[in-house]
Amino acid sequence: MNKEEQLVMSFRNLYNKMVWLNNSRMKDSFEDYKSSEVHCMEYIGRNADSNVTKLAESFYMTSGAISKMTRKLIKKGAVESYRKPDNKKEIYFRLTEKGQEIYKIHEEMHKEFRERDKAVFDQVTEEQLESMLGLVEKYSRHLDEEIKKQGADIKSE
Repeated sequence: MNKEEQLVMSFRNLYNKMVWLNNSRMKDSFEDYKSSEVHCMEYIGRNADSNVTKLAESFYMTSGAISKMTRKLIKKGAVESYRKPDNKKEIYFRLTEKGQEIYKIHEEMHKEFRERDKAVFDQVTEEQLESMLGLVEKYSRHLDEEIKKQGADIKSE
């Protein structure tokens, strides 16, 4: 296996370990919600005037899948839809009081996860972080271009 393959495998393994570690905590805190639903609420909480298109782009999902998820969140009372007076066609989403509570708990969990991992990042220099971020951004732009070649139009975060 060459260095590039090792790096990609390391990214995957790192991501899978984070998901595994965080998942049990997520399940305990949000037993009535799937991880994707909690992250959808996180996006809505952080981004004003969230709509199906923006959510689909952010999560690399179809509009249909996002519509289904937001309908479930509305039914659970965590999200509500609204329209702007100047645009009666477009449907937007915002968190309800219940959704805000879930959002706050999720933000606290992120703080816990960052604290858990702080020991590693305390050992990394600013220069090393900049270098790694540069590589990730370059790789992300490359993948965006590959996705566009397949006919999809996404926006990189």
